Amino acid sequence: MGSKTPENEPHRNDHGDSSNSNGACRDGGEPRGSHNSRDGDGCLGDVVNEDDSDDDDDAHGEVTIISTENQLPSESTSAKKKKKKSKKKKKKTVSGAKKQSNPPRIPLTELFPTGEYPEGEVQHYTKIRTKTAEERHTARLQFNAEDGEFLQTYRKAAEVHRQTRRWVRENVKPGHSTLEIAEGIEDSVRALLGHPGLETGDSLKGGMGFPTGICLNHEVAHYTPSPGKGVVVQHQDVMTVDFGVHINGWIVDSAFTMAFDPTYDDLLAAVKDATNTGVKTAGIDVRISDVSAAIQEAMESWEVEIRGKTYPVKPVRNLTAHDIKHWHIHGGKSIPFVKNSDQTKMEEGEIFAIETFGSTGRGYTRDDVGIYGYGLNHDAPLTTSLPLASAKRLHKTIRENFSTIVFCRRYLDRLGLDRYLAGMNCLVQHGIVEAYKPLTDIEGSYSAQFEHTLILRESHKEILSRGEDY
Repeated sequence: MGSKTPENEPHRNDHGDSSNSNGACRDGGEPRGSHNSRDGDGCLGDVVNEDDSDDDDDAHGEVTIISTENQLPSESTSAKKKKKKSKKKKKKTVSGAKKQSNPPRIPLTELFPTGEYPEGEVQHYTKIRTKTAEERHTARLQFNAEDGEFLQTYRKAAEVHRQTRRWVRENVKPGHSTLEIAEGIEDSVRALLGHPGLETGDSLKGGMGFPTGICLNHEVAHYTPSPGKGVVVQHQDVMTVDFGVHINGWIVDSAFTMAFDPTYDDLLAAVKDATNTGVKTAGIDVRISDVSAAIQEAMESWEVEIRGKTYPVKPVRNLTAHDIKHWHIHGGKSIPFVKNSDQTKMEEGEIFAIETFGSTGRGYTRDDVGIYGYGLNHDAPLTTSLPLASAKRLHKTIRENFSTIVFCRRYLDRLGLDRYLAGMNCLVQHGIVEAYKPLTDIEGSYSAQFEHTLILRESHKEILSRGEDY
C-alpha cells in the first residue's frame, strides 16, 4: 500500500546516470540502448525428468551395453531381462500429504503442522558493522527482530500472501470483474489464516492488512471495488494488485502488476527492476536518500514502446515506500522514488515495504472521486462526544474489529452493518477516522507497481514476501 507524499514536502528531481540493477528476476523488456539483443528469463531452473533417473549409474550418465554376439537366443533374452530395472517410487514430500486447494481454502496450520514456515529470500549486507554486545542486545530488545515466534508470524503472513497471489496469477483472466478478484483474494486470505472475521474481534487476530487494491491502467493506487460493483477486466488492461496480510497487527505488504498483452512487458520489467534495486540497496545504516537515488536511476534507465509511441518510464513523485510498525501500515519513515536530501537512516530490526510506482504519464497522482477506505486515527480518543448515536456505535465497531488497520465499506457490509454512511461522515469530520481517496495519473497513461516487505536483521535482510513469481 503506497504512502502519499505530503504536498509541502518537495524533493529534488536531479537525474542520475542510468544503470541496470541485478534484480533477482527480470521478465521481458530491456533498458534503453539494449535493443540489439534480448536475454532469456534466468528464473527457470534445470528441468529434470524423474523417469530418466531410475538408478545411480544413469544419473551419472553411464550406459551399460550388453553384446548379443555369440549368444544363444535364450542367453540374449536372459541378458535383456537382467537389463530391465523397476522404477523407484517417487519420494513423498516432507510438507505433508495435504495440498492447497484451488482457490486456496485449506488453513496454513494444516499444511504446516509444525508451525515452521518458509524463510524469505536472504540477502547479506555488503558491509558488516562492528557493534558492541550491549548495542546488539538493545537492538534485539527494541525491535524483537531475532525472536523466533515473531519471525514465524511474519513468515506465515508472507506464505499466505504467496499462496493467495498464486491463485490470482494463475486464474484471473480478462472477463473477470475487479469485485470478483478482490473478494476472491480476501476470502482466500481469511481461509488460510483461519479467521473469517465475522465474529467481534476475529479480524484483529488475522486478516486483511488493508483493502485489496485493484488498479487499471492510469489508476495508480488505492482503488477497491465498492459493494456490489466492479469493472470487467479487458485484454488490453494493465492491472495492479496490492493487498496486505496481517497476523496480530504485523502486516506483510506486497504488490504486483499483471498484463495480458505483451505490449506492456517493458513497463512491468522497468518497475520490477526499480523495486529490486530498492530492495538490494536497503540495509542497516543506509540513508533513505541513497535508496531513493538508486530507485530513480534504475527506473529512468528504461523506456517503453506502446502502440508505436515511445515513453520514458517515470517514477511517481508524490508516492513513497514506507516502514511498517505494529498495527500501522505506514510507520513514519518514507522512501521517495526520486532523489532527495533525506539523511534519515534505516535501522536494525525495522520492517520496510519497498515498493515503486512507474508511469508513462506525468508521474504525479491526483485524488480521484470516491473513497478507497478508512482508518482509525491512532491518537483518536476512546470516548468522545458525537452528535449521532450511529457514529458512536460505528466507532465502537471499528475499534473492536479493525483497530488502526485500514478497512473499506465491503468489510462493514460483511459484518451486517447498514445505514452507516452518516455515522462514518461524522467520524471523519471529527478527526476520529481518516478517509483515503483513490489516486490516478492522466487518462491514457499506464502505471505499474511492485512491492516487497523485508526486515533488517543484524547480519542480513530477509525479503519476507519474495516468491518464485517476483
